[in-house]
Amino acid sequence: MTQVPILKPKDVIRVFKKFGWLVARRPSGSHVILTKEGNISTLSIPNHPEVARGTLRSLIDKSGLTIEEFLSKL
Repeated sequence: MTQVPILKPKDVIRVFKKFGWLVARRPSGSHVILTKEGNISTLSIPNHPEVARGTLRSLIDKSGLTIEEFLSKL
């Protein structure tokens, strides 16, 4: 299993944008919501100092990407 790095939220959002995900809203709370046309899922990126490995792994899985695909755009 590939090791998932600990990243800052802005880096996670930047990579997902490369795959067509768009920032739908930035509520005043602690998460940034991403959507993608043709995909019924939304990604909720925690706007904390770092995105935990397990959270990032879950977001990658929910987006339909593999970890290797995600890391290739990092």
